Amino acid sequence: MADATKYADLGLVNTRDMFKKAMDGGYAVPAYNFNNMEQLQAIVVACAETRSPVILQVSSGARKYANQTLLKYMAMGAVEMVREMGANIPIALHLDHGDTFELCKSCIDSGFSSVMIDGSHHSFEKNIELTRQVVEYAHPRDVTVEGELGVLAGIEDEVSSEVSHYTKPEEVEEFVKKTGCDSLAISIGTSHGAFKFKPGQPVPPLRFDILKECEKRLPGFPIVLHGASSVIPEYVEMINKYGGKMEGAVGVPEEQLRKAAKSAVCKINIDSDGRLGVTAVIRKVFVEKPSEFDPRKYLGPAREELVKMIKHKNENVLGSANRA
Repeated sequence: MADATKYADLGLVNTRDMFKKAMDGGYAVPAYNFNNMEQLQAIVVACAETRSPVILQVSSGARKYANQTLLKYMAMGAVEMVREMGANIPIALHLDHGDTFELCKSCIDSGFSSVMIDGSHHSFEKNIELTRQVVEYAHPRDVTVEGELGVLAGIEDEVSSEVSHYTKPEEVEEFVKKTGCDSLAISIGTSHGAFKFKPGQPVPPLRFDILKECEKRLPGFPIVLHGASSVIPEYVEMINKYGGKMEGAVGVPEEQLRKAAKSAVCKINIDSDGRLGVTAVIRKVFVEKPSEFDPRKYLGPAREELVKMIKHKNENVLGSANRA
């Protein structure tokens, strides 16, 4: 394809070195989802200021929302912005939950440096076949591929599941060997969205036994955690205080994520926390200043809050600050 964009020309890197360093250093690289300019600005500013490597993550829905051509230049602009700040941090652009070969191919051709192919809803054999197909297209173009084994409950864009199925450790070696994928998302009790667990019940601990067993079977191989937002209680309270309705939104406790980040988990996905922070601040502005109609006056403060939250995650949860 003559008009394919090479990610290196946009100033992006793939995840190979990032994950190797994270593995050696006992931390996890943050993968933050974004849909608009303000979210993107907040992510790169916070990561530049905390000197953290970062994976900019886009779902297929976000790609449609932002427009794939514009998105490519937004990522390029983010890289330039970081350079102007005098920060030299590695930035990857990653497709989150790609569900078809065609979507992954399209993202690779438009400058993504990393893609996830989520075949976890298929049979084990079909998942291997689909992941392998993406790997065979990606690797000659030096693009890294994330596969997934096990199903997370909850809803993320077009991907939804009523129940979670834990990853079976006995399948991981065969899957990685037959697909050639570069990292593996596993299901150990995290889930998508802001309602991860039943309200009023104790939050079940993550299945570190499954993680340990996967680590043992895949020594030195990068493991990924999806659905790992903490659903920050202050944001939920703020949303409810200012007219929202989010009863019983519960996430994964940060100390469990910190523990996971010290193991073979070298990428942790965070989406819901960013959405909650932005929504909480916008609601507050709307209630306190009902005559305000300048988007900059509510998106600006939302962006500031997001910067604060991301810095906290990098420094205190993922351990990725000062690792760039």
